[in-house]
Amino acid sequence: METLKEFMLLFRMSPSNEQPTVEQMATMQNQWKNYIGSIASQAKLVNTSRLGFKGSCINPKGQISNNIYISDNQTLSGNMVVKAISLQEAENLAKNCPVLAMGGSVEVRPLIPMEF
Repeated sequence: METLKEFMLLFRMSPSNEQPTVEQMATMQNQWKNYIGSIASQAKLVNTSRLGFKGSCINPKGQISNNIYISDNQTLSGNMVVKAISLQEAENLAKNCPVLAMGGSVEVRPLIPMEF
């Protein structure tokens, strides 16, 4: 049996001031519930979390700006750690992510354990 490695899926979205309707929110929640549930049912989910769209950035000089980092009109909106045999398998798990249908993107990265 092959050893499973951990990969982080980084979800990126364009920030928006538009508030989704109640129906849109219910649809999105069901899509995410089904997506996360599918990965969990395969025993490949480690954890997942959403990120708020407010925060701050601290530069190397220790200066704090009261905004989040946005590049190419996208910012991190959440992440998920999954177990997979390979990067390709982790990519295949990411292909069904609801953020893609919402105009966002998913970056897939292997996790490298920190050794002290």
